[in-house]
Amino acid sequence: MRKPRDYDAELQALTDKAKALKTRKQGQLGELVIACGADGLSIEQLAGALLEAVGADAQRKEAWRKGGTAFFRERGVRTRKGARSNAGGASAGDAGAQSRSGETSAA
Repeated sequence: MRKPRDYDAELQALTDKAKALKTRKQGQLGELVIACGADGLSIEQLAGALLEAVGADAQRKEAWRKGGTAFFRERGVRTRKGARSNAGGASAGDAGAQSRSGETSAA
């Protein structure tokens, strides 16, 4: 005879997984804001910039995507170089994030 399914337990497991994914996503978004140097903006400025980005045309979004790809590639190179030498690894990443944020807000 088959064992009956415990739908309540399955639903609870899915709910817990969804909460964990949402928490992880929020954490990653916060890390991204900090990595880009956007944590220096007020919450209103950041929200305004994000709202403008949502309504942008496809061509502009593609340009932003390319810039973001370059940002993460540069950051990865700096991280690998910093791992080889113990001195200055964190400060190099911070300087890149600061200069990148200046470019983003000017664009």
